[in-house]
Amino acid sequence: MTDLNHPAQTLPAELDGFHIEIDAARERADIVLERPPLNVISMRAREQLRIAFEALDADPRVRVIVVRAVGEHFSSGGDIKGFLEASPEHVSKLAWNVAAPARCSKPVIAAARGYCFGVGFELSLACDFRLVTETTLYALPEQKLGQIPGSGGSARLQKMVGITRTKDIVMRSRRISGRQAFDWGVATDCVLDAELEKATDALVDELRSFSPLAQRTAKKLLNDTEDSPLSIAIELEGHCYSRLRSSVDFKEGVEAFHSKRKPAFTGL
Repeated sequence: MTDLNHPAQTLPAELDGFHIEIDAARERADIVLERPPLNVISMRAREQLRIAFEALDADPRVRVIVVRAVGEHFSSGGDIKGFLEASPEHVSKLAWNVAAPARCSKPVIAAARGYCFGVGFELSLACDFRLVTETTLYALPEQKLGQIPGSGGSARLQKMVGITRTKDIVMRSRRISGRQAFDWGVATDCVLDAELEKATDALVDELRSFSPLAQRTAKKLLNDTEDSPLSIAIELEGHCYSRLRSSVDFKEGVEAFHSKRKPAFTGL
């Protein structure tokens, strides 16, 4: 179901190849790719996905966002014909749209089985956590089309696995399995295919157990300092730490620790 009426952002009446589910009781929102059998992501859908992330980021009911798909495959990638029809101005916005999960202040999980190619892989790379299975195959196959990844794929991947492995994946359009992605540090965890939903549920509940304020602070700090010199990163970490010390959540966390009870965080 789609239930987003927050004034900060309005979704189109019809979503192109995906839908949104909100479980307010579990403080969870799912963005579900649904263009079977391969869940191709259209040019229009990329802009709508950006709007969806912005709306969910502003929705007070949501603590954690999950990106998943129906069927056997996460996504085989983008609509190739759409690239030929799109204007240069439109194409120039693709990377900004696909980077929406990284800009979102809330934790974002990508849960992928089967094909996770092209923009599907790039969307996953922009998320905070990547859960894969033994059936998952990651690839950036743009070289086969006389192109290169255009939505952050090669740049994000190089940060994670280094230039040698990134050249191997990008320049050879090489596929890597979910298990290999986990071994290389691309995936957060690799589980049995039948266990993907259970693992996703568990991670959502784990993330919800922490302070929303501390989670937002940690995500922004880590994103902002990814390219910073160590001295700058440490200094910014110290500033964030100092600010959190005066929060209601920190006081609650300390009191709960000493009382040997679960903390009741409020995000204040």
